Amino acid sequence: MESLLDRLPSGSRISVIRLRSLGDCVLTTPALALLKAHRPDLKITVIVDPRFAAIFERNPDLDGISAGAVPADLALNLHGGTRSMMLTLASRAKLRAGFAHHRYSFIYSTRIPRAQEILGEDRRVHTVEHLVSAMFWIGVPRGPIPRAKLVAAPPPEYPAYAVIHPFASSAEKTWPAERFVRVAQYLAQNCGIEPVFIAGPDDAPAPFSQFRIWRDAPLADVKSLMSGAQLFLGNDSGPAHIAAAFGVPTAVLFGASDPVIWAPWRTESQVLTSPAGIGGISYDDAIAAVEALKVRA
Repeated sequence: MESLLDRLPSGSRISVIRLRSLGDCVLTTPALALLKAHRPDLKITVIVDPRFAAIFERNPDLDGISAGAVPADLALNLHGGTRSMMLTLASRAKLRAGFAHHRYSFIYSTRIPRAQEILGEDRRVHTVEHLVSAMFWIGVPRGPIPRAKLVAAPPPEYPAYAVIHPFASSAEKTWPAERFVRVAQYLAQNCGIEPVFIAGPDDAPAPFSQFRIWRDAPLADVKSLMSGAQLFLGNDSGPAHIAAAFGVPTAVLFGASDPVIWAPWRTESQVLTSPAGIGGISYDDAIAAVEALKVRA
């Protein structure tokens, strides 16, 4: 049967809608890489909220990045939600594809089934697999799924350092600050690695004031910082996926979210969980994870 991609002539325009959030944007890049590798003639534009656009900057698999709708021959909605549906229609694409479970999926000309059906797997799938399954459904040949792809400027000229992200979107996803401090002290004293904490504009980094802190840095700069790290340690959140994209050894503490779906993708990693929630992960558990990653200056 002719695939959706087979119906697109050479040079056709594809709009891939992936509005947010940080981790989701990072984890979309393997799907984009497979699409471009299969059809390098296609002109691919990602539609993304401006605050996350830096994730896709300099990505060789893309021909454009936009905050709004652009004309397209195929609109591929990987986001879902009302605004993404409006952008899908605004592209004026004759071919419109997205997951069948999306609300208002009746606007699609092609409804993509569940990843399990496409992959032939009866299990929970990682977010990367979920997004890549859409590419397989529209006509990209099945094959190995690569690491996420980010491009960054050279990292800062620091001595050997670890990036630590001690914040998260909710309390049940946040490990206690004092334990992060103790692990940071261990890294400095026992591993010869400087801890560098990153924080957003609404985070409160005061507990970590004895260390170097990057607060509210531009996303492009955070990418550069992460690309040169010897280790990433943090709660399950977007920065963990940035680290994994650069192949940084990564230790991630999970609370409310599912590590099967959100674990670091294609990098050496340690996933920490506890039946008692994130607070049940001990300092010793974190040190064991760091030691398992064999990180030294």
